[in-house]
Amino acid sequence: MEFQHVPVLFDEAMEALNIRPGGTYIDGTTGGGGHSAGICERLDGNGLLIAVDRDTDALDASRKRLEGFTCEKRFLHTNYSDLETLREACGPAGADGILLDLGVSSFQLDNPERGFSYMHDAPLDMRMDEDDSLTAYDVVNGYSQREIERVIREYGEERWASRIAQFIVRKREEAPIQTTWELVDVIKAAIPAKARREGPHPAKRTFQAIRIEVNGELDHVKRAAESLPDILAPGGRLAIITFHSLEDRIVKQAFHKRLDPCTCPKNIPVCVCGKKPDVRKVTGKPIVPSGEELERNPRSRSAKLRVIEKLDAASRGE
Repeated sequence: MEFQHVPVLFDEAMEALNIRPGGTYIDGTTGGGGHSAGICERLDGNGLLIAVDRDTDALDASRKRLEGFTCEKRFLHTNYSDLETLREACGPAGADGILLDLGVSSFQLDNPERGFSYMHDAPLDMRMDEDDSLTAYDVVNGYSQREIERVIREYGEERWASRIAQFIVRKREEAPIQTTWELVDVIKAAIPAKARREGPHPAKRTFQAIRIEVNGELDHVKRAAESLPDILAPGGRLAIITFHSLEDRIVKQAFHKRLDPCTCPKNIPVCVCGKKPDVRKVTGKPIVPSGEELERNPRSRSAKLRVIEKLDAASRGE
């Protein structure tokens, strides 16, 4: 199956990165290479792109798509939160820009073999990195009822989490739940008929939750949002595209902590801790897709882009 990936907020992300020829840029979620191609085009043969993904299929597709660009390119099979590997790759000068698109690629969603989608019947997998050990099968058939409920409630924000967990455990006592459609049937049975007729597909939130658990997604988002500014060069920008409220909340809080690092009690009139911001906010409210993009790519509907920029020593008052 050909790796398809429609880059979300493409023009907005390219503008946000403020790409300078000769710079070093990291696409931490290269996917099919859509955003990476935009970065390479703007580097105009003079600069370095570091393309990162935890999915080897994505790296292969990105490598193929970027063959025609003459800028220097490096491809890393790792996670975008792997700070030390990225620091080593971009060198002591740091990165002039880092982009993270946290959405699941169309290839992963639409490829039945990967088990991400409730629209295709496939073995329960959902691993972004197929070298990882934990699968959706392990979560569904190995976690306790309380653990399954926690995952679905916290990561899927699913109101019927308790019933779904109960029905999953009851079903697997008869036989292990092997496939995505077997799981969909259990979820549909757990959710009352009236609720199933309202809103999105009844399995959407549960599948999202299990995928997040399998891939440790929120831990990686938190680690990246907090630490990646450390490897930015002065004037470098970190741009993160999120796709649901859990991710966006983590990014918003991490950026706020960099923008206001003071740890003094709020009732003290003058800061005595001496901690000053080392970044500035580029975007106020998050950037969202235009109406035209929503028509062209409905999967972009929940996307939000937040951007910060690393301050130089003078701007930090050093």
